[in-house]
Amino acid sequence: MTPSQVANGSASRDAIVRGTNVAIEADHEFRKFVQDPLFPCLGAKSAVRLDGYTLEAYGALGDEHDTSNVARDLAAFGAGLNADDKRFRAFVSVFPESVPADEIGFEQALWRQLQLLHEGDADRGEWAADTSPDPCDPQFSFSFGGRAYFIVGLHPNSSRIARRFRWPALVFNPHSQFVRLREEGRFEGLRSAIRARDTELQGSENPNLADFGKVSEARQYSGRKTEADWKCPFHQKPV
Repeated sequence: MTPSQVANGSASRDAIVRGTNVAIEADHEFRKFVQDPLFPCLGAKSAVRLDGYTLEAYGALGDEHDTSNVARDLAAFGAGLNADDKRFRAFVSVFPESVPADEIGFEQALWRQLQLLHEGDADRGEWAADTSPDPCDPQFSFSFGGRAYFIVGLHPNSSRIARRFRWPALVFNPHSQFVRLREEGRFEGLRSAIRARDTELQGSENPNLADFGKVSEARQYSGRKTEADWKCPFHQKPV
């Protein structure tokens, strides 16, 4: 799908972009990024192939001005999730206006953005079931609108090749689909295949990988190799 196809309305999918040139280009770049034969995440490939993702473009990652727009679109995405939909689903938020200089800068902007989203979440008092709001807890998962999400951060300066996208982006993956895969007995096989592909691409295993419930997934969000004494800056706000 090319940007001109989207602009002319001739694309096969109903691309959920606002019609701006930046959003159209971001959608095109994301599809190209995921469809690369070497890209390791099979779930993301399936989401793109079956049109299971929603993509929106904003300004700068962690900018308070755009947070209300991100919150609106993420809420709409969450409300539209259907338990009967077996596709891989993801909400992709792209922030082309400002690219952090390094991994530390991206990590700081990522957590600033998630903190702002949390503080503006009308349902922040109802944390997603079966997850913890404490980023140090092995049961932690980011919650928005009462739904749990695993966040994948992408940016051009990532040390992990699979996270090296043209612009900063946050991919919100609903935890509910991982629960469904476990119930169907497919999760472990898919996870092993993705990790093997990532190791082959990178030449080394991802040092931050851990299974849910063993180590907080917060360490995995930015893609940076975190220090042993790393402290997540996120904190739950009182209602």
